[in-house]
Amino acid sequence: MIAMTGKDTKRIIGEALRDIVESAKSGGPRIRVGLMATGSELGPEELARGAVAAREARPGLEVVMIGPKIDGYDQLQWIETPDCEEDISRAMESALKEGDVSAAVALHYPFPLGVTTIGRVVTPARGRPMFIASTTGTSATERIEAMVRNAVYGVATARSLGMSDPTVGILNIDGAQTAFRALLKLHDNGFPLSFGSSVRKDGGAILRGNDILAGAVDVCVTDTLTGNVLIKMFSAFTTGGGYEATGWGYGPSVGGGWPFIVSIISRASGAPVISGALQFSAAAVAGGLPEKIAEHLALAEKAGLTEILSELRPSRTREEAEVSMPPSEPTEDEIHGIDVLSIEDAVRALWKRGIYAESAMGCTGPVVKVPGRVLAEAEEALRSEGFI
Repeated sequence: MIAMTGKDTKRIIGEALRDIVESAKSGGPRIRVGLMATGSELGPEELARGAVAAREARPGLEVVMIGPKIDGYDQLQWIETPDCEEDISRAMESALKEGDVSAAVALHYPFPLGVTTIGRVVTPARGRPMFIASTTGTSATERIEAMVRNAVYGVATARSLGMSDPTVGILNIDGAQTAFRALLKLHDNGFPLSFGSSVRKDGGAILRGNDILAGAVDVCVTDTLTGNVLIKMFSAFTTGGGYEATGWGYGPSVGGGWPFIVSIISRASGAPVISGALQFSAAAVAGGLPEKIAEHLALAEKAGLTEILSELRPSRTREEAEVSMPPSEPTEDEIHGIDVLSIEDAVRALWKRGIYAESAMGCTGPVVKVPGRVLAEAEEALRSEGFI
């Protein structure tokens, strides 16, 4: 056992007293949220300014910067690393897994398929906040199934932030009516879901452009790629696109069995959005977001989610069903440029050739991960079959 010095004792007592004071101010314990300290097109100082603004706006939020330390920001806590993207990502992963931070805000993250993010914007017509479900990652490879899952996740996220009965609408894109009918079945079977109404004369839960400008509902359901565009437009339409100035970013990560809260910002996110993302993350921690997701998935399953989704999926041929996965091995390389709706078919095409592969979501879209030793062979195989 190592004996403590008087200096150590004073430090521990000082930290404990600070925790008590912060807890009294905020009405709860401090919440530590990590933030990548480099990678922004606007410079590292923009990230640090966002962190300072978040601390000032939300008592009890402790921002932990992860990366090379920036002079002049000693009021922030730091996990220092070299100025290397891989080192920063590793340090963030470690901090999350070891519980050094309760959530993290990242400029990119390779979410596994099945995990997506729920963004939040300020709608311009009436200044109402609105969740966008979803904005990055992929909740499912089939578009309509993904939209149904996005609705469940969007409602759970809204409830984690204290909304007791969030209203839901489906953006009028390809598959919207089918997704609406599936959600209506869930609702009729007992899933707690309230549909909102369009501001247009004919009403209904299918949303047009006017509706999302007005924030007609609390949760706008869409596919991920459309949601990503919406977030960029809502956050940067007043600045010409180079600086995201309003909103809460691309939101925290959600998915069945996913335990972490990793929120996404972009390389163009300005200090106001960075601050919003940090506060959103802290609120998601306080509201028990992963537990809320699990609770809502259980309610959806009770209402027949699996059966409803199985009716939406295209049937596979027997030959496709009989493709078996090769032995698992580390996948350190990524293949880009594959359409999100074809990603699982691309993986199975490689399995048929005896190449182990996994699907994932990179910061620029879906990827197929393969062992480095077979990267060239895998790329050629996917190219020959028209996937890239």
